[in-house]
Amino acid sequence: MTGDRAGAPTLTYVYAVVPADDEAAVVVEPLRGVAEAPVLLVTEDAAAGPALAFAASRVPAEDFGESALKQHFEDVGWLEDTARAHHGVVEALAARTAVLPLRMATVYQDAERARQALSRRREYFAERLALLRGHTEYGVKIYLSPSPSSPEGEPEDGPRGSGPGAPPDTAAPGRSYLRQRRAQHAAREARDVQAGEAAAHVEAAGARHATGVVRHPVQRSALSGPLENILNNAYLVPDRETERFRAAVLEAAAPYTALRIELTGPWAPYSFAMPPEPEQGREQTDDRPTP
Repeated sequence: MTGDRAGAPTLTYVYAVVPADDEAAVVVEPLRGVAEAPVLLVTEDAAAGPALAFAASRVPAEDFGESALKQHFEDVGWLEDTARAHHGVVEALAARTAVLPLRMATVYQDAERARQALSRRREYFAERLALLRGHTEYGVKIYLSPSPSSPEGEPEDGPRGSGPGAPPDTAAPGRSYLRQRRAQHAAREARDVQAGEAAAHVEAAGARHATGVVRHPVQRSALSGPLENILNNAYLVPDRETERFRAAVLEAAAPYTALRIELTGPWAPYSFAMPPEPEQGREQTDDRPTP
């Protein structure tokens, strides 16, 4: 642990791994990250091969120590502000240089401990940076409209013709109701089969123009609203393939008019990076921040 100019204890907060070169130094110079702290480069000790660096900030220990983080991670406002600041630094770097994003709240006791961790895992970091260089992450989500209600908008919880003023039915109410339920079930099955085919078609179209694909779990929450999320993929796309990737995904989805496709990006490649192991400091994880 070190102290800032006022003598208050600080920790080293790390955003990402980047090449230790002039380009990265130029990018970080004007940046401010979490807690409005300046961003700097923590470079590894001399090593064979291209030098690496952590993009990092010195942050107050009282806010980023282990006990403080436990409290902060229950504070939605703090999480949003910190995630936005963290994401802003990573995106600024990704726009100008190769970047290996690390998860929010990766904290080391001091710069020397961070440097040791960087050197210890340099082979892994160097390999990942080489893979990610010249690539960008894009997201593809597919949503399906809710299952249709009973024919002609009738409710699914009662037989037709059973209420006052209802039109007469030539068949017995029970048989009529069962026919309606069978028709609804068949319609849902056909809908689900088509949705599966559409998802496979769109996924394959995107994969043809991507270096890697990560299949995230589909969203089963209020995040997807009344729609059903049936595909939630991240693609690592070479920059030279960006336009072909986007065109292929949209073309593959076009015949399926009952679907809504959401193509997002460019993103820093969060889905294709792993955080460093914890050492001395505390490392927390959180989902990729969404602007």
